[in-house]
Amino acid sequence: MVFVPMSQLTWFLSLRLGRDVLDKTGLTGNYDFELAWTPDLPWRSSGADSAPPADPGGPSIFTALREQLGLKLTSTKGPGAVLVVDSADKPSAND
Repeated sequence: MVFVPMSQLTWFLSLRLGRDVLDKTGLTGNYDFELAWTPDLPWRSSGADSAPPADPGGPSIFTALREQLGLKLTSTKGPGAVLVVDSADKPSAND
């Protein structure tokens, strides 16, 4: 049994979904949970320790979060870091 903070769940969700996921639950402490869902992409087997194929009739990750953990992902727009380059020059031969 492993207990993890919500920040670890949001980190995992960010990797899995390819988007930033922010923890706005206000929950503190560590939690032990199990989440079962059907991935959008098929599982790629990499050996004997690979997980079995997902149940094609299983829930999406969004449904699993809501039904199994009581959590909801909400898409919003927020501030983000932006890098603005005003100009660029080729380096000289001496640089």
